[in-house]
Amino acid sequence: MIRTLRAFFLGRLLREKLLLVAFALLGVLMWLSNTSKRLGAFWREQHSTTVALADQQRWLDNRKVLENAAQKAASRLDPAQTLDGTRLLAAVGTLAAEAGLRNTSSGTPTDQSSGQISIHTLPYTINRADWESLKKFYVALSARSPYIGIEKFTLNSDRANPAQLNLALTVSSVEVNLTR
Repeated sequence: MIRTLRAFFLGRLLREKLLLVAFALLGVLMWLSNTSKRLGAFWREQHSTTVALADQQRWLDNRKVLENAAQKAASRLDPAQTLDGTRLLAAVGTLAAEAGLRNTSSGTPTDQSSGQISIHTLPYTINRADWESLKKFYVALSARSPYIGIEKFTLNSDRANPAQLNLALTVSSVEVNLTR
């Protein structure tokens, strides 16, 4: 087969030989380009996996220190003041009403539990409010720290009335479970 291809190639005119060599080089370049892309993707994936595994190993190596710090932090919380998802919704709603905020809505609370501590997260929205009421609400919410924390805070002016503001925030609370 190689002899047949060699005879075919040698029997061509010079311009045909150059064209065949150019096509062959183009095919090799396309193959190398594709291979280099796959090799680069493999290298990036291998590097990110190595970094993730090293990070996980650091967490595992410091497990005792982290568990002791979590136990120490949990011992400083008063279990009677910690809030579950329902009490978080009620507390935030009460603080909003006390600040004079009316156009409020809340999303679905989510819960994450890991043994003795549960974290409850609640998206909360306030529409068409004035600055002083929002400031009063924020100060009251901040006063409930560390039992209620603000994770995300987005403040925009209302499109219909730029003097009024819309607030979208995500609040979270920590609940200490004594029964576990």
